[in-house]
Amino acid sequence: MGAMAILRLALVFSILTSFSLLAGSSPSLSTELQIVTAERRIDLTSHIVKVFLTLKVENIGESSASEVLLAFSPTEADRLAMVKAAASAGKKKKKSYLPLDVKPTDLPDGPNGTKYYLIHLLKPLGKGEAISLEVLYILTHSLEPFPVEISQSESQLVYYRDSAKILSPYPIKQQATFLKTPSSRVESFTRVVPTDRANTELRYGPYEEQPPFSYSPIIVHFENNKAFAVVEELVREIEISHWGSIQVTEHYKLVHAGARHKGAFSRVEYQSRPNSGVSSFKNLLAELPPRVHSVYYRDNIGNISSSRLRTNFKKSELLIEPRYPLFGGWKSTFVIGYGVPLEDFLFEAADGTRYLNYSFGCPLAETVVDKLTVKVVLPEGSKNPSAVVPFPVEQRTERKYSYLDVVGRTVVVLEKSNVVPEHNSPFQTDLWDWLMKTPYPFGEIWKNEPTLASPRFNLP
Repeated sequence: MGAMAILRLALVFSILTSFSLLAGSSPSLSTELQIVTAERRIDLTSHIVKVFLTLKVENIGESSASEVLLAFSPTEADRLAMVKAAASAGKKKKKSYLPLDVKPTDLPDGPNGTKYYLIHLLKPLGKGEAISLEVLYILTHSLEPFPVEISQSESQLVYYRDSAKILSPYPIKQQATFLKTPSSRVESFTRVVPTDRANTELRYGPYEEQPPFSYSPIIVHFENNKAFAVVEELVREIEISHWGSIQVTEHYKLVHAGARHKGAFSRVEYQSRPNSGVSSFKNLLAELPPRVHSVYYRDNIGNISSSRLRTNFKKSELLIEPRYPLFGGWKSTFVIGYGVPLEDFLFEAADGTRYLNYSFGCPLAETVVDKLTVKVVLPEGSKNPSAVVPFPVEQRTERKYSYLDVVGRTVVVLEKSNVVPEHNSPFQTDLWDWLMKTPYPFGEIWKNEPTLASPRFNLP
């Protein structure tokens, strides 16, 4: 069966699935809101899909509205890594943004399997009033290699499934969807009139007067040779020393999640031909804190010398090269470790609370982490620690015994799945019980540290 025939069958299956999704009783959601204009821009230039949604929402009902719903198909909901929203005002360079709280919610009266997120407005939207919203949501594992196996000399082709029309619980008066691909090589795409294509951009729409839960499935088949770097499991251990330093150890299980490599690997061809293995990757960039020291990079065999470290007063960049280039389906296991001064990450709030402020997430650029575990190892004597993370995580404590420990060290364990670079946000761990017992001269660290209004919000 040819590639185009398989693609047609995939499209038919997608349409049947969508009809099944929309079948059943009509939703009984409130129709007091309508979307005047909607513009969706889908960035497909990486293996992490970013969707930027601009909405102008108007209240056409009699009562005020304080919440706006976002709807996602079951497939999108399973691959959703993050949702952010903000209220925008002004135009172009003078535009301002006010972040809004976004949380998942359960509604039983939508189409089968539809998932919802609730945007909480800062003030209720009165009758006849309108508000402009900017929404960013990120999808992982949404680009599927087709064909699923390629040789060393072939480029990687993937397809992306979505809807030409925006899935929304509200009627939309006017909307358009734009898709940006990494190159102009697009093998095929579904046409839903009107559809236009120019270089690396596809446009669906504009569509007028669409009812709630409109859906029109599309498939785009295009070239994407970006590194599909996926960390299947990452364990970050942040150990706080009694003597004014932090030691970070990161254990990686990395895989190339693109089209699987078939046939034999030729290193001669790989090094002599620039287009050989274009979808593989030789190196990765890790963004580390400034003032790092004692950096090492090793695997089960031993130290790996193919790395370069660049530092300045703002950040440090570690360029690492695995022992072999990674093709689709190939894996690599390695460890990165480094030390940083403790005083760079200790802060004191106005209420006297003292805490560690460190970055959550994975330091490797453009990487998806399927399972992330962050362990904060506190000095012996710490009791009842707590951590504050700006997004939902699973949290627990355990105990670790090191050299000369008597009662052991308390470890705060944070776990999260489906992590993307946007999760690299500061989190805080309370150190009060330990610091109250710490003798001089350790207290000297606090003399030149900034004071924050709260360890929970307004982070540096």
